[in-house]
Amino acid sequence: MDFEWKDKTDLGNFYKDLLQNNFFRFWNEAVDRQNGGVFNCYNNAGTELVSKNKYTWSQGRFVWIWSRLYSLSRSGTLSLDLNALQADLEKAVGFLEKKVFMPNGNCVFLTDEKGNWIESIQGKGYDTSFYADCFVALGFSEYARVFKDRHYADLAFRVYRQTTDRIHRKGLRSEPYPIPEGYKFHSVPMIMLNVSEELALTLGLLDDERHEEVERESCDYMREVMEDFYNEAEGRIVEVVGPGPASRNEVLCRHVNPGHAIEDMWFVMSLAKRKKRPDYIGRAATAVKSAIEAGWDTEFGGLFRFTDATGGQPKGAKTGDPYETLILDTWDSKLWWPHSEMLYTTLLSYALTKDREFASLYNMAHEYVFNTFPDKENDTGEWVQIRDRIGNPIEKVVALPVKDPYHIMRNIILIIELLEQIWL
Repeated sequence: MDFEWKDKTDLGNFYKDLLQNNFFRFWNEAVDRQNGGVFNCYNNAGTELVSKNKYTWSQGRFVWIWSRLYSLSRSGTLSLDLNALQADLEKAVGFLEKKVFMPNGNCVFLTDEKGNWIESIQGKGYDTSFYADCFVALGFSEYARVFKDRHYADLAFRVYRQTTDRIHRKGLRSEPYPIPEGYKFHSVPMIMLNVSEELALTLGLLDDERHEEVERESCDYMREVMEDFYNEAEGRIVEVVGPGPASRNEVLCRHVNPGHAIEDMWFVMSLAKRKKRPDYIGRAATAVKSAIEAGWDTEFGGLFRFTDATGGQPKGAKTGDPYETLILDTWDSKLWWPHSEMLYTTLLSYALTKDREFASLYNMAHEYVFNTFPDKENDTGEWVQIRDRIGNPIEKVVALPVKDPYHIMRNIILIIELLEQIWL
């Protein structure tokens, strides 16, 4: 599809139609209206539900998406059924509140459709990933913001504080990709930046004095990303910091995750804009360009899943870590979520910097995305989310065996909001 975004109305209507008549159509049919939440263990094409098990992080993400859809429909931007959305949300937050919390306050990683706990790794316990807790906090926070619900704001804060405590203790669990001892992963301050900023905004809206401490912590996470994981000389985000100089030439420390870098830079830009930090906006914009330059496949188009810091196939010394194996085995696949992040982040970068290069990068992404990911064989409304280098669909597990409603719908929502609120 060759799309020219002549003005914000054309582009906004394009995305509104896509959201309501494609993605919402698919996911509205996947809602579990008996137990609460959403079924999303589909095959890659979305034509077969292969399991009714529920991964907690996907359920938290669903609450965030449905809450924001409610907000946009209430304002008149979208035209979805408010009563139906609210009923789905009440069931979903009730499911999370009643079913996923362990006595220690952590969230269970996996349940069956009714909320009975399942060990995702036999014998390893139930609370195997702090990421699940992060997405529960995000879901509760967004629900509380939209409905001005202090109860769920309190729950979001409780989960958030429990999570910050876990991060500062030894042995942080982060399945499906454990962090090796002595290494620091960019993904930790990245997700905490997103969670803390959104929670701070919710608490501020509710005149809750806790918003000040959460906002301070959000700024700390932004500084950590942009000071500890930003390579000034190369203008790029480093995914893994190793325990010493020798580790710098390892695959783990050399590799680039273009999607992560692009996504986190809009987290940074969002907070930096509010805190009047043009220096961070500028560095983030540079990092976006760097990630796209390293990650873009100049032969077939699209973003590689992983690359070396210099571009191309990841290389370096091997440690035998499972995440390293993932990097080397799947580096040239084309996944849906980095591309949806690129669509939004390039538009936001253009809006904030007025740099015309970002308009060109957006157009490049738009052309590739809408020629590649929509399902041309099945009228599901969803994308075929995982493809090989040349664009053929492949049936693989990316992180969890799910088809996740989060990245695409979130970025479409954010694009619609950006076009309504900020224009160039």
